[in-house]
Amino acid sequence: MSEARTAVVRPHRGAGLRRIAAFALLSLMLGACSSSNLPTLTDAPLAPQPEKQKLLTASEQREHLRILAAYGGIYREPRVQEMLEKTVDKLVAASERPDLKYEVTILNSPAVNAFALPNGQLYVSRGLIALANDNSELASVLAHEMAHVIARHAAIREDQARQAALVNRVATDLLSDPQLGALALAKSKIALANFSRAQEFEADGIGVGISARAGYDPYGAERFLTAMGQNAHLRAQQASIDPRAPDFLSSHPATPERVTNAVANARQFTGPGAGQREKNEYLTNLDGIVFGEDPSEGFVRGRKFLHPKLGFTFTAPDGFVLDNTAQAVFGVKDNGAQALRLDVVRVPAEQALPEYLNSGWIENIDTKSVEEMTVGGFPAATATAKGDQWTFRLYVVRFGSEVYRIIYAAKNRTEAVDKSFRDSLSTFRRMTANEITSAQPLRLKVVEVKRGDTVEKFARRMAVADRPTERFRVLNGLGDKDRLKPGDLVKVVVE
Repeated sequence: MSEARTAVVRPHRGAGLRRIAAFALLSLMLGACSSSNLPTLTDAPLAPQPEKQKLLTASEQREHLRILAAYGGIYREPRVQEMLEKTVDKLVAASERPDLKYEVTILNSPAVNAFALPNGQLYVSRGLIALANDNSELASVLAHEMAHVIARHAAIREDQARQAALVNRVATDLLSDPQLGALALAKSKIALANFSRAQEFEADGIGVGISARAGYDPYGAERFLTAMGQNAHLRAQQASIDPRAPDFLSSHPATPERVTNAVANARQFTGPGAGQREKNEYLTNLDGIVFGEDPSEGFVRGRKFLHPKLGFTFTAPDGFVLDNTAQAVFGVKDNGAQALRLDVVRVPAEQALPEYLNSGWIENIDTKSVEEMTVGGFPAATATAKGDQWTFRLYVVRFGSEVYRIIYAAKNRTEAVDKSFRDSLSTFRRMTANEITSAQPLRLKVVEVKRGDTVEKFARRMAVADRPTERFRVLNGLGDKDRLKPGDLVKVVVE
C-alpha cells in the first residue's frame, strides 16, 4: 500500500456498498502483460531519470513516470539488468526489425507483469523475473512484448486510448455528476486499452520465432505460460476466486489455450531440448533479489501487515488471506464470505472522525451506530452499514496527519464475527523503532540440491506461511510428480 496514493472513495446514490467487497475480490485478479492494469494517477512522485528525459518525448515521459509510480519505481540490481539487456540485444538482432531500439526497465513490483510502449520501452516486473526459471523463459516474455511493438499493436492501442480520452473529455463536460464522468473514463480505458485476443496470439507466434532464431529454447514460452497458470491458480486458491474466471483487466486468452498454441509454434522450429536455456546462469543472477513486497510499500507476513515507512502494523482476523496492492490492503476469508480493506486517506484535521463517517464516502451508514473510541492510543471512530448482501463494520483511525480506514465486510455478521473484527482492529498500533529497523523484505536464495533433498524439505525452509510446498513447486516450475535431482539449482524464499 503506497503512502498517500489512495484516493478517497465517495460513492453517490446507486453506488452500492457491495462494490467495496466486490472490488476487494476483483483487485486480486489483476493479470499480466496489460498496461491497462495501471491505475490513473494524478501525480507522479518519482523523479524522472536524466537519461530517460533525453530519450522520451514529453508524453512518453509522462507515461513512463505513471508506470513507475504504479509499479513501485525501478528495481536496481546491476547483474539482473545486465542479463536482461544482453538478452534483449540477442532478440533484437534475430527479430524482423533489428533497426528498432529497445530499453528495458525492471519494475519494483511483486506482480507478474510485462508490457511494452510503442517507442520500444520494455517493462518487466521483478515478480515475473522471480517466477521464470531460465533465460529462455524470460526471452519468451521479452520477445512477446517486442512482437507487440513490431506488429504495431502497442501503437494501435495507444491511438485507441487517445480516442477514448477525447470522447470522455467531452462526456465528462456533459455529465453533471463528476463521479459518473470518472466512471465513464474508467470503463473506456478497460474497453480500449487492451490487446485483442488475435493480437495476443499473433505476438505469441512472432515472439517464439524471435526466441528460436536468437538461439533460445523456443519451448521456454510453454514452460513460462504453464508457470503463470500455476501461479494464478495458487493465488486464486488463496483468494477463493474461481481460477477459470476471466481476468478482470487483461485481454489475454486463457492460459491453457496459450500453452497449446506455444507448443505448436515451437514445433515449427525444433523439437524439445534444443536451444539455449542458460538455467544455472539465470538462477545464479537471481540469488538475493527481493521477493514479494518491498518494505517501502509495506508487506504481508501471514495475517499481519507491516508498513515500516508509515510506521504501523495490524493483524487480520483468523483465517484471512491478505494481499497488498498499491491502492490498499485486501483480505478474504471463507470463500469470500468475509472481506476487508485497509487504505489511507487525507481528512482535514478540523473534521471530527464521526463527522467523516457520515460525510457520504460510503452509503447506508447506521447513524445510531457511530461512536468515538481510541485504538492503540489514537483517536478513532466506528459505525456499521448494510448493503443488499453484505453488512459492514467500519473503522477510521487518525494516525499522524492521515486517517486509516479499515472496512470489514461479512455476508453474515454475527456477534462472533463482529468480535473478530474488533479484536483485529485492536491490533492496529505504531511499530516500535526496533520493528521498523528489523523489518526486511523476503529474498530469493538460490541453493544446490544435495543428495537426499526433497521438495518437502525445501518447503520447510520457505519463509511463507501459506501452502509452502505448492509455492516452492510453482516458484521452481515443478509439477506435482516432479522430483529434485542432485546438482540442480532451486529457488527458496528466505527472510
